[in-house]
Amino acid sequence: MAGKAQHPFRRRVRNSIDAQPEVEVSEVDNIRSLHLGSATVQSSMDLDDPADLVLSYTRAMMGFLLWNDDPRHIVQVGLGGGSLTRFIDEYLPDAVNVVAEINPQVISVARAFFQLPEEGDFFEVTEADGADYIKMFRESTEVIMVDGFDGFQIVDALTTEEFFEDCKRALSSKGIFVTNWWSGDQRYHSFLERLLAVFEGCVIELPAATHGNMAVMAFKQPPSLTSWDKLAAKADELEGRFGLEFGEFVRRLKEANLHSNNRLLI
Repeated sequence: MAGKAQHPFRRRVRNSIDAQPEVEVSEVDNIRSLHLGSATVQSSMDLDDPADLVLSYTRAMMGFLLWNDDPRHIVQVGLGGGSLTRFIDEYLPDAVNVVAEINPQVISVARAFFQLPEEGDFFEVTEADGADYIKMFRESTEVIMVDGFDGFQIVDALTTEEFFEDCKRALSSKGIFVTNWWSGDQRYHSFLERLLAVFEGCVIELPAATHGNMAVMAFKQPPSLTSWDKLAAKADELEGRFGLEFGEFVRRLKEANLHSNNRLLI
């Protein structure tokens, strides 16, 4: 921006809870980012367009919109810098979005530095262990989005068979579970096998544009939309509404999952 200095800064926010990673905020070229105990970027925000999904893995997680583009209730496990929350507030204004975040310092930093929406009837953040929080729901949420990293790896409690079963119980009849995993993690295939077992094979992988991150989606019931032609038509519609690369998502789905010439096999 003209007249505005662009320079990096890092701000460390010490956590009062020893078990939780230290939270840091950095800013480079008008992109503000959150870090948890390491240099790895956990979440980023464009200060000129806070609702924009800067990181490719967050865009891939929104791939669930191909199957439900008007959810009325979303549960998030893991707040980070609030990227998904800001996007939902901007583009899905009729959705109730509730978030469980275990680290109180993350909540404080997100509120102070990352322009979270005002909390009220449509948005709420609760300081809670997401693996326990999800047990509150019974067939009452349409989408569960899980992004639980501790700064170095995926949180173990969010990859167990018990957690997946609790998530499946929490979802409504056509609900979708979405999680962000790191495909280079040596435990990745064991996570995937557990999820496939709990959701009876109704699982797909959507690689993010950047190497490594994988948006993994599980469906409580087999989705009706699997034709490549219909998915491509849906992608064209959604790109105009949400400004995300849904056509590219469909291409990546075809590369990463079992399919025939005519349809995605789920």
